Amino acid sequence: MNVYDGDRMSELMSAQGLTATDPDQADLIVLNTCHIRERATEKVYSDIGRIRKHAMARHGKNPMIAIAGCVAQAEGEEIVRRAKVDVVVGPQAYHNLPELIAKAARGESALDTGMPVEMKFGHLPARRRVPPSAFLTVQEGCDKFCTYCVVPYTRGAEVSRPWAHIVDEAKALVDAGAKEITLLGQNVNAWEGEDGSGASGGLDGLIRALDRIEGLKRIRYTTSHPNDMREGLIRAHAEVEKLMPFLHLPVQAGSDRILKAMNRSHTRDSYLRLLDRVRAARPDIALSGDFIVGFPGETEADFAETLSLVDSVAYAQAFSFKYSPRPGTPAADMAGQIPAEVMDERLQRLQAALNRDQEAFNAATVGRTCALLLERKGKLPGQLIGKSPWLQSVHLVSDAVVGDLVEVEIVSAGANSVAGVERVPVAA
Repeated sequence: MNVYDGDRMSELMSAQGLTATDPDQADLIVLNTCHIRERATEKVYSDIGRIRKHAMARHGKNPMIAIAGCVAQAEGEEIVRRAKVDVVVGPQAYHNLPELIAKAARGESALDTGMPVEMKFGHLPARRRVPPSAFLTVQEGCDKFCTYCVVPYTRGAEVSRPWAHIVDEAKALVDAGAKEITLLGQNVNAWEGEDGSGASGGLDGLIRALDRIEGLKRIRYTTSHPNDMREGLIRAHAEVEKLMPFLHLPVQAGSDRILKAMNRSHTRDSYLRLLDRVRAARPDIALSGDFIVGFPGETEADFAETLSLVDSVAYAQAFSFKYSPRPGTPAADMAGQIPAEVMDERLQRLQAALNRDQEAFNAATVGRTCALLLERKGKLPGQLIGKSPWLQSVHLVSDAVVGDLVEVEIVSAGANSVAGVERVPVAA
């Protein structure tokens, strides 16, 4: 979602006559920030100092600096007071960036961390040239209030974009060169709205509408919440050919006691039974998840349950982190904060298990033939890199070009990527 927002801000600036350039030559630098992890705020202040020091050494003057995103939302006026930046704009207000820059140029206050009822998307310029695999935000915000998470405070309540707006933007993305679209949301599978006939529906109906767009070859979505994984969406994995066999479904922990303390509102058993239903619908699906180790009060027994859940699922990919106390969240004030060295050791054990399963998944795909969407050039002559249907990074040597769909056989596998050999081109 940060990549999507960054691209949209760049398009806003281009519509105002600005041109993307090297940071050394920039008149304006926008830092688009995330507040999920610890020390994000300090990294922003460090970057501001580094940019100014470098600019003064090279040019004798500072560029205009705008801070956007969730750190801007959380810090607000504190960034202006502490760092004397020119513009501060939250993630729901960045469509006002041109106006804020004009205010800053006049020496006026340029801070906007509002969360307007009217969503920003209608104020953004039309999509132009985009990569073969493009992002499309369909839902923002979160109503789940997990006790460790700042998203409800920095992104606001769950809001779904209107069906027609999403379909129109998807068509514009395809017209601009996209062959794959990833639907985005903090809880993307919580999306709901009315279709063109006025009937209410969920994400599965939206996916089926995008499936009918000529020229769109692939559909993905992320990130999902277990409680919003409804039967219609599970059926879509079995019935919609363009919907890729990949599901990112964070669980965070394997212990029911810790899940309850996290306010995750699902249990270990309900999560595993949900994955059974998904696999029954799409047996070849690749599963991905998120994990937090060292949540306040986590015992060695609790952590052992997380490891056993990992053993049960065999994730194709996963993200894992040490618990990071975020100011203002309930977990930050909980008793039983875990020492850093304990979290470090548990994270190493968890990542060893996750890496084992990722390598095993990659190895199991050797010999498979699949369509590959080429996304960028590799480091070697003639090398191209794309994503398999299971979101693996695949490299091969080919005379094809970025944006092509080619049929490949996976011939070898490593820990983080696989190698392919081109077979028969897939019809465009």
